[in-house]
Parts: sequence; C-alpha cells; structure tokens
Amino acid sequence: MTSPAARAFTRDGRTMLITERGSVDGPTGRTFLLLHGIGMGHRYFRELADDLARSGRVLAVDLPGFGDAPEPSEPLDMTASGDFIADFIEAEGIERPVLVGHSMGSQVAVEALARHPQLFDRAVLIAPTVNATERTLWQQAARLAQDLAIEHPRVIGIGLVHYLKTGPRWYLKKLRTMLAHRVEESLPHIRASVLVVRGEVDYVCPRAWVQVVARTIPEARLVEIAGRGHETMVTDASVVSRHIVEHVSR
Repeated sequence: MTSPAARAFTRDGRTMLITERGSVDGPTGRTFLLLHGIGMGHRYFRELADDLARSGRVLAVDLPGFGDAPEPSEPLDMTASGDFIADFIEAEGIERPVLVGHSMGSQVAVEALARHPQLFDRAVLIAPTVNATERTLWQQAARLAQDLAIEHPRVIGIGLVHYLKTGPRWYLKKLRTMLAHRVEESLPHIRASVLVVRGEVDYVCPRAWVQVVARTIPEARLVEIAGRGHETMVTDASVVSRHIVEHVSR
C-alpha cells in the first residue's frame, strides 16, 4: 500500500509531517499517534499503521528534521519534543490519543505523557531508550551494531534509506539530546496505562533495563515478542498491532 499524502504541522519554526490512515469509527474508536526512532520516519511504520488502521485512526509522523520533514536550525530536547507533540494534539483537538513511541520516539512519548497527563489514558512504548547504564555514544553504537547483526535485511534497507536522508550532522545533534535525557526521572510521573513492548533479542534495550522501565511507570505491563530485535514492530507488525489493540481495549 502506498503512503497517504502528508500534511504539515508547524510550531515555532519547526515542521512535522503527518500521514493518516483509518478512522475513529473503527472498533477501538481511538487515534494512534506513531512516533519514530532516531534517523527514521513514518514509512518504517507502514505495516503497523496498516494493521492498526483496521481498528482506528492512525497518524504516523515525520518529526522535525527526519523523513521528509525540513531540518530546523537546532533540535528540540526530549522535554520540548514532548511539548511539541502535546501542542499538536491540542491544536488538532484529538480526544484520547494513544501514543505509540519506538526507541527515541518512546522518549518523546514519555515526556508528553508525564508533562500533559490530562491528554492520555493509554500509551505504548516499544524498545524504550536510553538504557541508563549505557548512556554514552560508544556504548549505544556498540549495541546498535549488535542489533544490526541479527536484523532482517528489510529492516537494514529501510534504515539505510532513512539514515541517508537524515544525514550524519542532524543525526548526531539529535543523538546528543537522547543521551542527555534522563527518561527514568519522568517515568514515575506517567498516569496513563502503558504497554511496554520489547523484542526478545533486542540488544539496544536489554531485558533488565526494559523491566526497570515497566516497574517505574505506575501502571504498566511488559510483553516480549519472541525472536525479534529492536525493530520488532517492523519485523512482526501484526503481533505488535494485536498487543496494542488489546491494550487499548481493556
């Protein structure tokens, strides 16, 4: 399926692109807002978005500077990125959105959830970063290399296209904001019910770290996807989608 046409949301000189599928008239009556990881964009969510669109409305975004979204002069830190997403939700008048954040997108989601609890009652964190015990550039690079060694070629191909589009300068700028973010300090302030998803063989997000994430959020549960790595929602979209729909239907 081809991607739908994107529309733009601009605030304070930063532009995010949004693609839309499905309808709130679907079985869940919900809007799912998909937030991608560093270097990526909405296109790697395609299969997950198509699956979720059978159950509700899906908004998959290119955050500022990623995918096809124009690059601003400087990146927002994670706190400001969470506020940016909340501004979009309020501007659009979206009721009971379900944030679905992957990797860096989970950090953005955490800040939106913690700082704007009135907007959310359900959320999903897939492969939440950054492991508090490995918060250096070299540790994260080593973990990424481990994960790429086991990933499906399709994941590597998607990633290569997106990373080339992002470029190393912007990637490194945004990576610094990821590594500076103390996500564990915001997790206890989340009031939404959260599903935490981890691929069983995700080297970027070791099991012990993801268990800490799930325990620190007041209302959270953890599921692992057997045999999958960091990009589990790409390699097993239908299974991840099923878990998400079950979570929001509780």
